[in-house]
Amino acid sequence: MSDVKDKAEVTETSEAEIAVHWAEEELVYPSAQFIAQANVTDPAVYDRFSLENFPNCFKEYADLLSWDEYWHTMLDTSDAPCFKWFVGGKINASYNCIDRHLAKNKNKTAIHFVSEVESEKVEHVTYQELYVRVNEFAAILRDECGLKAGDRVTLHMPMVAELPITMLACARLGIIHSQVFGGFSGQACADRIVDSGSEYLITMDAYYRSGQLIDHKEKADTALAQAAKEGQNVKKVLVWQRYPGKYSAATPMVEGRDFFVNDLLKKYYGVRVAPVSMPAEAVLFLMYTSGTTGKPKGAQHSTGGYLAYVTGTSKYIQDIHPEDVYWCMADIGWITGHSYIVYGPLALCASTVIYEGVPTYPDAGRPWRIAQDLDVNIFHTAPTAIRALRKIGPDEPAKYTYHFKHMTTVGEPIEPVVWKWYYEFVGKKEAIIVDTWWQTENGGFLCSTIPAIKPMKPGSAGPGVPGIHPIVYDNDGVVVPSGSGKAGNICIQNPWPGMFQSIWGDRDRFVKTYFERYCKDPKSTRWQDWPYLTGDAAVVGADGYVRILGRIDDVINVSGHRLGTKELESAALTVPEVAEAAVVPVKHEIKGVEPDMYIALKPGMVASPELAKKISMAIVTEIGAIARPKSVWIVPDMPKTRSGKIMRRVLGAISNGTDIGDVMTLANPEIVEAIQKMVQGK
Repeated sequence: MSDVKDKAEVTETSEAEIAVHWAEEELVYPSAQFIAQANVTDPAVYDRFSLENFPNCFKEYADLLSWDEYWHTMLDTSDAPCFKWFVGGKINASYNCIDRHLAKNKNKTAIHFVSEVESEKVEHVTYQELYVRVNEFAAILRDECGLKAGDRVTLHMPMVAELPITMLACARLGIIHSQVFGGFSGQACADRIVDSGSEYLITMDAYYRSGQLIDHKEKADTALAQAAKEGQNVKKVLVWQRYPGKYSAATPMVEGRDFFVNDLLKKYYGVRVAPVSMPAEAVLFLMYTSGTTGKPKGAQHSTGGYLAYVTGTSKYIQDIHPEDVYWCMADIGWITGHSYIVYGPLALCASTVIYEGVPTYPDAGRPWRIAQDLDVNIFHTAPTAIRALRKIGPDEPAKYTYHFKHMTTVGEPIEPVVWKWYYEFVGKKEAIIVDTWWQTENGGFLCSTIPAIKPMKPGSAGPGVPGIHPIVYDNDGVVVPSGSGKAGNICIQNPWPGMFQSIWGDRDRFVKTYFERYCKDPKSTRWQDWPYLTGDAAVVGADGYVRILGRIDDVINVSGHRLGTKELESAALTVPEVAEAAVVPVKHEIKGVEPDMYIALKPGMVASPELAKKISMAIVTEIGAIARPKSVWIVPDMPKTRSGKIMRRVLGAISNGTDIGDVMTLANPEIVEAIQKMVQGK
């Protein structure tokens, strides 16, 4: 055991830093074929976007758009840290995503809508049809609801073509849209209606999920009743029909309040609505972050800055060309879907795929059949989905003849062993991977390789993308040097156009949450004095590549030894039988806390005390004895959200015997009781 003990103590860290034991992975280089067709192949892009050229470097992204009026001030810091970009500029997001493409590409597919029901035909919405449908719906918003620029509208819609149509109709008029993830409850929708002050709700009667046609309309009734209790009355509910002309929900419509969009559209056939020229700093949308505690935070994103940033990063990092068929398997209810299903790809005149249902329905081959049928060549998904597909369908990708040139991973760090499966089996060693790191508040990517310039490194996001300059501080505000093998709290030194403007209606919370900790002078109007705190822990290699270790709040402090949760989970995944791993801290009288490990196995694998011991030893071998879990619980499945994220908060509550809270909104609430019985014996 002495070797193990020595390994655990190799990296001496202060209590302000985070211990890192992860070995650097070998670099993987892009193919000559990919580089030959890439949008960006000039390494000088990093010089153009250096801090010396900040903020004017972002003109390069803004110039990808069509402006009604050019700006007079690139970056206004007078109300720091509420930064304003392209001040004086006028622009319309809907025009940039639709109208400007019509002259040359009106017959090109803008949206491929794929029903979860495999026997239903794919709906191919051309840019011309998108233009017509957005205009007609914008007329309904204007004439039936009296909505105008600056008003807020809450959307509670599933993954259907009508969702981007609704968003772009709002953007056409300068109406601020707030889309609530379709899987969220009526109560969650109500919280967002109240906070945003919305007087109109746009929803859908039903949608498919795991083969079931779900009554979605009932959530609208719950949302309105709850919002009214809190003093926010909704005047009208506009209901899209999953099957036009047919009502697919059991919940009745309310006379005088609920209206079918499909009926209203008959009055607006052929109506065209001129896009409203909006100030660049006008709010485009609100995207609420759903924290485990406290009121949801409405991240307020601008029109000009946000659109410039997602268009630029879609071109530079996603390598999207107009002729590409691009599929991001995220939900538009999250920021990834806003930025990299709707606004970024459509601004570049790409064809974007929207898939209604679960990627593993009716089986784990579904994503690869869709990719083959539509000839998708850029694929974008989360490690959660990759782990699920690896778990239940590891051999499926080989059965299909799709060819990806490019694959993205987003949403959380991806463990090297999972990265390698994604590269070898999903990408068939043809596709390059960009492992992107960013957040709801950021609008677009913060760290990633530029695919044709920087090699890939499994488990590492890569350097800051052009114009983003990360810095790592310890808890005392001392810079942790790159290449030191030590980790800390990753921040961004400079603002950027995609960054949110504030928390809707709560500037104080915005400053306190994201800037107060490392602010050098609270009265300063210099951007240099306001580093942005991401809330993530990270280590930066000598090559500038960033590896995310999990949320600062999730760092497990064992006897003053701060361990990143993602590193522990990655060590468990080196055991071949393991499909998913989740680590939570358990209180300990002497050590403070120690890790508890939850494991889900691949199909056909059997839980045993020997396997649990093997997993525990893998963590000791990979990291050290200090990281040995208190227990290894092999569970039938992990408690997950509707979007597939493991609810570590619930597992932590079970391990510590505290209140697990409401779990009925989980995708599999029944699993919580089974785990409780296993862990607590009750």
